[in-house]
Amino acid sequence: MADKITLHDPRGFPPVVTGKTLAPRLESLDGKVVYLVDCLFDNSEIFMDQLGQWFAENMPDVDARMIKPKASWVDDPDMRSNIEADGDAAILGVGL
Repeated sequence: MADKITLHDPRGFPPVVTGKTLAPRLESLDGKVVYLVDCLFDNSEIFMDQLGQWFAENMPDVDARMIKPKASWVDDPDMRSNIEADGDAAILGVGL
């Protein structure tokens, strides 16, 4: 398989991507608000429900709150501002 192939991307030029650092890790989730974000992918609501149940059973001191954007694949500034104002962390559920 020494032959090379050429692949052309029909979308044109790739976008410029700027890397960002991750948010600092919390020392503990006890007493914190963690938003479970259902990103509206297939089965993500089921997964996030199960994750919420896991928090209730295994980490009852964590306030795990479900939240959904208004639409899939579209930024939801209201949802983001709620998470920023009230939350300490967020977990994004993208489905199974």
